[in-house]
Amino acid sequence: MEKPAAFPDNFLWGGAIAANQAEGAWNQGGKGPSVADAIAYKSNLDVKNYAGHMSVTDENIADALNGLNDGQYPKRRGIDFYHHYQEDLALFAEMGFKVLRVSIAWSRIFPTGEDLEPNEAGLIFYENLFREMRRLKIEPLVTLSHYEMPLALSEKYNGWVHRKVVDAFVRFCNVCFDRYQHQVRYWLTFNEIDSIHRHPFTTAGIREEKSQPGKAKQDIYQGLHHQFVASALVTRDCHAKIPGSQVGCMLTKLTTYPRTCRPEDVEATLHKNLENHFYADVQVFGEYPPLILRNLELRGIHIEMQPGDLEILKQHTVDFVSFSYYMSLTESTEADAERTAGNTVLGVKNPYLPASEWGWQIDPVGLKISLLELYDRYRKPLFIVENGFGARDTVEAGKIHDPYRIDYFRAHFEQMRDAVHLGVDLMGFTSWGPIDIISAGTSQMSKRYGFIYVDQDDEGQGTLNRLRKDSFYWYQKVIATNGADLT
Repeated sequence: MEKPAAFPDNFLWGGAIAANQAEGAWNQGGKGPSVADAIAYKSNLDVKNYAGHMSVTDENIADALNGLNDGQYPKRRGIDFYHHYQEDLALFAEMGFKVLRVSIAWSRIFPTGEDLEPNEAGLIFYENLFREMRRLKIEPLVTLSHYEMPLALSEKYNGWVHRKVVDAFVRFCNVCFDRYQHQVRYWLTFNEIDSIHRHPFTTAGIREEKSQPGKAKQDIYQGLHHQFVASALVTRDCHAKIPGSQVGCMLTKLTTYPRTCRPEDVEATLHKNLENHFYADVQVFGEYPPLILRNLELRGIHIEMQPGDLEILKQHTVDFVSFSYYMSLTESTEADAERTAGNTVLGVKNPYLPASEWGWQIDPVGLKISLLELYDRYRKPLFIVENGFGARDTVEAGKIHDPYRIDYFRAHFEQMRDAVHLGVDLMGFTSWGPIDIISAGTSQMSKRYGFIYVDQDDEGQGTLNRLRKDSFYWYQKVIATNGADLT
């Protein structure tokens, strides 16, 4: 077989951030509180305990709204991208970014989600952001919902459980389409829509205490259905309002292998992967998979659907499939199988793979497997919109040497290149957190992904100065050579 060449000429290299982890300015410019603003930093918890770090109770929400102690809530400050975006975009442009994935904070446009008029100051902020990106020749890739729905909708409706939230979200998205139709052509509806099961509050504003006894899981699936419908509706509206626009879904790719070749392990793994694909299946094929519907029936879960919902899903499917990939997992039916952490999940440990300090198993080949699997299944363009390595970086004489990050990306880029060579239609790659931001899972600053170091610690202390890491210059070279030079 001939040696893989570089990536396609129009390949979109770049990075990805989320408003709730980067912007800060949580109560400035007319912004209302979001669900992310109510997640406190819990320094006493194991960093692998994502359920503990991301869980909230009614008491926690009351404390967040009444105490207003910003120091306890790192996502309220982020890295102050709100005020530093021009400086940060200049650094991204220096690296050669072709694309930057950002999100629009819903509560910056509609502070309560149901305001009579959108917040003009919020609209202007993103208008200025996109204008500067365009000036620097950086294509915006915009996520419409990335763990930052208005907290008021969680309080009033238990989040996406209520059908009224569909209408509120569609209205928000249409305001964005109208305002930014000449600046943004690539859109994503929901970030990691499958994560509603792992952290329902941050994904969908759903709190178990607001559900009827024994109905928490039912409410999660109801909220998911409402997100599916909303995604289809805004895909329809985007296509109508912005000619040539492309709308994608976004999946957490949790590639899972059988722990052994025991048929029981293989079957358990099959079910894991069918569940993982379910969320993209609905948005690509426009229908619920029959095996998923039967599974819900067997579990006594009934989704309330309005007349026309299934037709909406069928008629307004996505243009491309985007996904996050950080690690792979294995599955086993053995009760004593050792488990390890992943992207807000737990899976059975793979003895053949190394892992990060946070327990995430490093599997570059798994990325190629994922690309081949997804392209064979969906036959739509793919976009890797999150991938990266969280580590504790050390500043030495103003320098940050991070060969571990370069090694991680090099290995993954090699596998991406192989997948493209084998026929996968891959649109682009955006590294997660190209500049250090607040961790989604643990609310830490010390878990750093960036090519750019931000001087801030877990308690929010620091100058916020930006420093280029060694990986900054390496990624700059990768982009300049379109992936041909990975040395």
